[in-house]
Amino acid sequence: MVVASPGTLAFLLLAGLLAGAVNAVAGGGSLLVFPALLAVGFPPLAANVTNSVAQWPGYLGLILGQRRDLREQRRRILLTSAVAVVGAGLGCALLLILPGAVFDAVVPALVLLASLLLALQPKIKRWVGHPEPGAPDRMGALLPAILVASIYGGYFGGALGVILIATLSLFAHDSLIRLNALKGLLSLVVATVSLAIFAVGAPVDWLAVALLAPTTLIGGFVGAKVAQRLPETVLRWCVVGLGVVVGVWLLVA
Repeated sequence: MVVASPGTLAFLLLAGLLAGAVNAVAGGGSLLVFPALLAVGFPPLAANVTNSVAQWPGYLGLILGQRRDLREQRRRILLTSAVAVVGAGLGCALLLILPGAVFDAVVPALVLLASLLLALQPKIKRWVGHPEPGAPDRMGALLPAILVASIYGGYFGGALGVILIATLSLFAHDSLIRLNALKGLLSLVVATVSLAIFAVGAPVDWLAVALLAPTTLIGGFVGAKVAQRLPETVLRWCVVGLGVVVGVWLLVA
């Protein structure tokens, strides 16, 4: 870890707990962990890959909690998961192959884009309306869109869940509850590919992962339990505001 002081450890533990809770309530929790790692001295690339790896247990917990909603989606799961594996692999490869200066130049725009998507999340839900259960999926549009989203997830990943649920809602005809479960599964697929690749070829800080991974899982569990009692709008806009500040700071730094 860059600085292993007690204050740093406590700060990252709190960031992990909040990120897990925000993911359960509004999505976008990775936009809390990423700037937290930057704040304690991590370079952008190391912060990104460490954040990606640390999010994995939280996605696993989400799937365990929503596994019933994945039933009878076998064909959709197989097709979209296969595409997500390819896309995540491409995104991770781009991150590791391209010069670090490219990531430093692109990441402010990605943070701002992720913040914008999170801000627009309620409008996106209204735009897509309520999917009609039983209608055939538009696979010709769904699979390429999942591929692009997964490339983004492998390369950066902030607010990936927002992108995935918007994509699924547009092109897969089912209830939002079931599509949200599939979104969690695809997030887990992207995170698993990222974990496998970054563990070998990226500057992952495993001490930070050891701190963040269980706290994101606990935060997600607690957040899921109290999600209906928390002001989702306030949480969302706090994360959006933080993302905008971080994006602008990275842009001018």
